[in-house]
Amino acid sequence: MDRFDQNVDVKILFSVFFLSLVFPSHGRAAGYQIPNQSLRAVGIAGATVANTPGPEASYYNPANMSFLDELWQMETSLTMLHLPSISYTDNRTAMMDGSSDSEMFYLPQLHLVSKKYSRVRFGFSLTYPYGLAKQWSQPYPAATARKFSLDVIEANPSFSYAVSPLFSVGGGGRLIYSEGEVVNGVPGLSRELEGDDFCLGYNLAATYSPSPPWRLSATYRSEVDLGLEGDAVLNAAVDGTTVMGYSGPGYLDVPLPAVFSLATSYAWENLTFEITWNRTFWSAVESFDFQYDQSFLGTPFDAFDRPLVKDWSDSDAFRFGLTWEINAVWQATFGFAIDETPVREETLGFELPDSDGYMYSAGVRYAVSDRVKIGVSYMFYYTTSKTVTGEPVAGLPGIEGRFEDGGAHAVNVGAVFSW
Repeated sequence: MDRFDQNVDVKILFSVFFLSLVFPSHGRAAGYQIPNQSLRAVGIAGATVANTPGPEASYYNPANMSFLDELWQMETSLTMLHLPSISYTDNRTAMMDGSSDSEMFYLPQLHLVSKKYSRVRFGFSLTYPYGLAKQWSQPYPAATARKFSLDVIEANPSFSYAVSPLFSVGGGGRLIYSEGEVVNGVPGLSRELEGDDFCLGYNLAATYSPSPPWRLSATYRSEVDLGLEGDAVLNAAVDGTTVMGYSGPGYLDVPLPAVFSLATSYAWENLTFEITWNRTFWSAVESFDFQYDQSFLGTPFDAFDRPLVKDWSDSDAFRFGLTWEINAVWQATFGFAIDETPVREETLGFELPDSDGYMYSAGVRYAVSDRVKIGVSYMFYYTTSKTVTGEPVAGLPGIEGRFEDGGAHAVNVGAVFSW
């Protein structure tokens, strides 16, 4: 690679890293997980565990780095994510109806894989594996979720070790920074809380190839418990005059659940099929327990000091992908996924009115040269309507109504470089 190519690659690397720090991340999938973190993943519905033919292997299955071409490889991409409004129709009175804000977000990703050093390769990914963003302006939804957001960015250094030409293992660390914000209340009574945290985790992977076209893979990403710590402001007012207030430390624990995946892929002529099963251990989410430096039980802020019970269930996702090598320069991907919600009807809230979802996706990639490939992918996430009869929350009547619309649209544009 000549000096000009080196300078271009270095500029691209630093540009994408800078963008990753500037743009916030939010997403829409079962729970608050964001499964699609690359150009190809968006275009194949996240079926990217057994068959990872590019640098995205550093994130989805580091063991597969052993099977990549023996070159440095890097992918930079940007996902433009649109979250349509969710509408809520109450069964009791139209005064409780509402609709969430529609939102647009930009999520850049970076994946890098080194050349081979004997039997070892190294990788690095910068992704947004979890995120949440919901805003409601109507009185009833805003009482518990005027604004509820969670931003998570993960730096994922990884490695692979080729035990044999047919078997590889890998793993890495999870360096996670998170920020969260909660705003809610009723006229005369309000809460605002902001916090952040930095924590660590790990991931493990293994791939066995019984024959050249066939792969079997397993991966595990550890649970990480975010301890968001920051500032809380509580205010109680009568006729516009503050009668009680709090401004001080606030805390909220948010689990990022463990994920176990099993996958298999098979290549036949110019087609590669993959089936992936993800098990996400959402039972780690038992409640959202807001804490302060003092107790507010029995005061006007009593509702703000009681945990929001969730008791979520572990959930499954099934992902099906097809990669079609059209010719030497064109590649297409197609994907479909079934995503099971972990959210119980009895404890569903306006901060995450989740339901079962179906993902449809497609993508195309073009080889500009042997060392540069560009592409675009599209994903549509369809969520089913959901009728809810919930339990009372924080002194408010429980949700009794129907959630409709929502879902997500995502477009990813990216480029893959090798040298």
